[in-house]
Amino acid sequence: MRQMLPAATLLLLLALPAHALTGDPVRGEKLHTKCLDCHGTGLYAPDKRKVKTLKALRKEVKRWGTYYAPALSEQDVEDITAWLNRDYYRF
Repeated sequence: MRQMLPAATLLLLLALPAHALTGDPVRGEKLHTKCLDCHGTGLYAPDKRKVKTLKALRKEVKRWGTYYAPALSEQDVEDITAWLNRDYYRF
């Protein structure tokens, strides 16, 4: 049984989406203050959401992140996505 535990743990980690482990939600919350220049958090409410998956959420954060000068980095996108998912979406 002990010999199977490391293999089972590895399989579980491999089953996670690649981006699930990369974002820092604490940093993402701080970065999100830029987004509040244009909109509040009301659009994240369940009845107003247009985003239905984590992949779509990341895509939207990245898309709107290009409006900033400089644009959001890949890490910024991951961090904001992690925060939005933790506090609002919960995919």
